[in-house]
Amino acid sequence: MLVAGFSPYGTSHQVVSAVLVALAAWLVVRGRTRRDTPAADRLSKAFAVVFLAVTLPLQVYFNLPARFDVGLSLPIQLCDLAWLAAIHALFTHRRWSVALTYYWGLTLSVQPILTPDLAADFPEPGFVLYWAMHGLTVLAAVFLTWGLGLTPDWHSYRLAVAATAAWAATVFAFNLAADTNYGFLNDKPDSASILDLFGPWPWYLVVEAVLLAGVWALITWPWTARTRRPAAA
Repeated sequence: MLVAGFSPYGTSHQVVSAVLVALAAWLVVRGRTRRDTPAADRLSKAFAVVFLAVTLPLQVYFNLPARFDVGLSLPIQLCDLAWLAAIHALFTHRRWSVALTYYWGLTLSVQPILTPDLAADFPEPGFVLYWAMHGLTVLAAVFLTWGLGLTPDWHSYRLAVAATAAWAATVFAFNLAADTNYGFLNDKPDSASILDLFGPWPWYLVVEAVLLAGVWALITWPWTARTRRPAAA
């Protein structure tokens, strides 16, 4: 019997999107009502345990020798690092991992949810891993920020920009050495993509960097504007 693959904006996409929205609302409400209490810490750690329990076994499964491909399997894409940062942030509330979860989660991990590039459909392992990695990272960012009140500032912004630049330089060098193209840092994808609008290499990387830095500044400014107090008369 033939099994239909995943269809963007089809039934499974709509269902999982609705579940994510409902969970986000629940986490924000629970986080707000328990903010700065031991109960909030327990909820955050419980979220981290569930997140890790869902993603780690599937990551191991997809990296078994029979499935491993050096050009595709290494967990060095920013979305891979985003879910690891999210789990660390949920466990520890450390400033650096909370910052990376906010910026990477609310931009880079949102895009695969809105425009999924996925063949596997529910309940295939690939479907579960895809939505767990991206969806739970976004939920972690929402929960930490709007639920627990761990909001970003310009220091968080600079930290995220610096970490992303360091990632780009490291992965670019790895791509050269291993003849891979993680992050499309060394060449555009073979298929048509939005990168085609940004010019040839390396100019599309410059456009990407400027756009990302600009969007991150825009999602930082409201939090800093709220906390800024007027000067005394």
